[in-house]
Amino acid sequence: MKSIRVRLDRRSYNIRIGTGLLTQVGPMLKEMGYADKAVIITDPTVKKLYGRKLKQSLTLSGFKVALLEVPEGEEQKSLETAGRLYNELTESYAERTTPILALGGGVIGDLAGFVAATYMRGVPLVQIPTTLLAQGDSSIGGKVAVNHGLLKNKIGAFYHPRLTISDISTLKTLSPRELSDGLAEIIKHGAILDGEFFSYLEENLDKIKSLDDQVLERVVSRSAEIKAGVVEKDELDLGLRNILNYGHTVGHAIESVSELKVWHGEAVAIGMLAEARISNRLGILDKSEVLRIKNLIAQAGLPIALPRLGVDRLIQAMGHDKKIQHGKLRFILPRAIGDVFITDEVSQSLVEQILSDG
Repeated sequence: MKSIRVRLDRRSYNIRIGTGLLTQVGPMLKEMGYADKAVIITDPTVKKLYGRKLKQSLTLSGFKVALLEVPEGEEQKSLETAGRLYNELTESYAERTTPILALGGGVIGDLAGFVAATYMRGVPLVQIPTTLLAQGDSSIGGKVAVNHGLLKNKIGAFYHPRLTISDISTLKTLSPRELSDGLAEIIKHGAILDGEFFSYLEENLDKIKSLDDQVLERVVSRSAEIKAGVVEKDELDLGLRNILNYGHTVGHAIESVSELKVWHGEAVAIGMLAEARISNRLGILDKSEVLRIKNLIAQAGLPIALPRLGVDRLIQAMGHDKKIQHGKLRFILPRAIGDVFITDEVSQSLVEQILSDG
């Protein structure tokens, strides 16, 4: 088992990564001083696969467990769903010391995290991500949120878990599309800060796709280390942490305009390539580096072509982006693989040209 410490003064916590960790959750929480009650929030598919195993681990450690189920889908990240969960937590007699366990992918992590941050002004949160996207990215860093209409993550908070437990075994039940979707954020971490890790992904992609335990543990651990390192330096996303949004300026617009039919990782993959091409057109990123990014994205099973959504609609959606400051849209552009910078000096005409080229 690998343990990574996210160092945030009093909000510091551990990320534990390994195989077979679901059976150890109860003892882990007991060691941290929790007792009596626990609440699991999950979706029907994950409940069927892992709900019983997690509940049993908690029960054997003396916890009385409430298991709350949320239907699947990005549309569940809403204030309406959060309101229903508040009622169910009240009915379950959840207290301010009752930990909420977010068992699932990014949607469950964001939603359960938002509920934990706001119920009784904050109750303990434990992230138990079961997808590659969540283990390598979204469960780390304390951003919790719900969507507002088609605008992603508009209402949220910074609220860190007390513990994150990534059981690599849960990745065995992902569909090929789910695995590819998670690879986008992992590729992003290599592209922004670690060229050697990017090369490792190029060399070991077949082993990742065949779910090799040793390679998966290394990939998830390194991805988590990269994100944790950025979060430690800029917890509240006031500067450096913006580099984690490489691919997201275009990607979030694609998600919104497609009405969330394009998955997050897929949209980010298209966005990374588009933003690499912008950097190349500006004379910054070498064409050979653009080709490496394109090839790794394609070999990971992710899209490289922009869906037919309308350039005007995408530009309009970018106008609602959270990264806008003083009316200017910011992009994260690569200088080289492993090195990016933040700029608000990209003209709308260049963005339109790149998007029109597909």
